[in-house]
Amino acid sequence: MNYDKFLQVFSLITLGVLFGLMFMGGYVSSSGVGLSCPKWPLCPHGLVPSPEFLIEYTHRTIAASTGLLVLLTMVFVLRGKNSVKSTKIFSIIATCAVLGQIFLGGVVINEKLRALLVTAHLGLGLILYSSIIFVVMNIYYTNLRSKLSSSSTLNSATSITSTAPPPTRSNDDKSSVKFFSNKSGL
Repeated sequence: MNYDKFLQVFSLITLGVLFGLMFMGGYVSSSGVGLSCPKWPLCPHGLVPSPEFLIEYTHRTIAASTGLLVLLTMVFVLRGKNSVKSTKIFSIIATCAVLGQIFLGGVVINEKLRALLVTAHLGLGLILYSSIIFVVMNIYYTNLRSKLSSSSTLNSATSITSTAPPPTRSNDDKSSVKFFSNKSGL
């Protein structure tokens, strides 16, 4: 798999995991288990939570994985030869947003789910999601444009180097279709 295709797949996986995180965050918020793990970043009992902390712990684990994926997406975009400037900028914005989300998530827990902080956490999450959507779409369009331009370059190079006349059909072949007629002026 070439680097551009890898970047397409990796950024799409990042977007999918981010969507799952936002879905899980909505569930945590609406089910009222947001403070089931009252300490941040780990729940009581350390890395292996007890069953009453499982939903919130799952949300935090997905959040950590998402943060790593967003960071790696930015690194891969910045290293990509075909990445355009806007894709690089939005991958940096997404990484800053994910770092802000991690910080804000901790503040939300420590401040006992204050409504304004929870709303800010959601708003920053939407900025993060929008940025990753932009990155994914830009990567796909850049790769498509690159593929189309290389195939058109290949086609034009082939037509320039091909100087042989087009094949003609003989008059003996009754089943053939006559492509050129004398009436057309060709």
